[in-house]
Amino acid sequence: MKQLEHALPSPAECLAADEALLDRCEAGHGDELLAFWEPRETFVVVGYANKISTEVNLAACRERNIPVFRRCSGGGTVVQMPGGLNYSLILRITETGPTRNISAANEFIMDKNRAAMQAAIGQPEPVVSVRGHTDLTLTTTAPAPVTLKFAGNAQRRRKHFLLFHGTLLIDCKLQLISELLQMPSLQPDYRHSRAHEDFVTNLNLPVAKVKAALTQAWGANEVWTQPPLDEITRLAESKYLTDDWNYKF
Repeated sequence: MKQLEHALPSPAECLAADEALLDRCEAGHGDELLAFWEPRETFVVVGYANKISTEVNLAACRERNIPVFRRCSGGGTVVQMPGGLNYSLILRITETGPTRNISAANEFIMDKNRAAMQAAIGQPEPVVSVRGHTDLTLTTTAPAPVTLKFAGNAQRRRKHFLLFHGTLLIDCKLQLISELLQMPSLQPDYRHSRAHEDFVTNLNLPVAKVKAALTQAWGANEVWTQPPLDEITRLAESKYLTDDWNYKF
């Protein structure tokens, strides 16, 4: 598997990159890939089917000039900000293998990611678990058991390849989540209606250590430095920068 780390100049291009990389593999011009990128500014990203007025505090975003974008995959709404780390996996779909359907792929990928994050922590506690469909959480037992989310993930599938990507809270200003987002319309059972600030946490590990753990888990040892920049720019301009796409729901 190849590894790509990019620092594209705009949020729209960062979002477009995931779709462009998936398109490239689906068209037969690439193979499995692990990519990383880190937000350099604050912006909001809704899942493909999210209704912006329900999930986002638009008044707060407009007051602060914080843009809202829509990604190509499902899942919930996230606040992208400095201190976060995004990863993207492009994996081949096989008829009988662990990526054969949505549920199997979720289980396969999240188990690898869970083990990688526990290894990065390097001790038995906090315990990294997969909760909800594809959340990564930290559970501590003292002084009382508490489970907090530090990563959300989503999947998009084509015929031959899938995109699985997620955002990890490493060293983020978590209060921004409560300020910029509404309470989500869909909640996993383990949330128990907790407010954002009582539900999420930072991983508080060096970013390099987190990247190294994921790189090792996925065997992404071959560095690749030639993303499809022309296609990324085209997608950003024709899709991810347009109100027709971002505000379609």
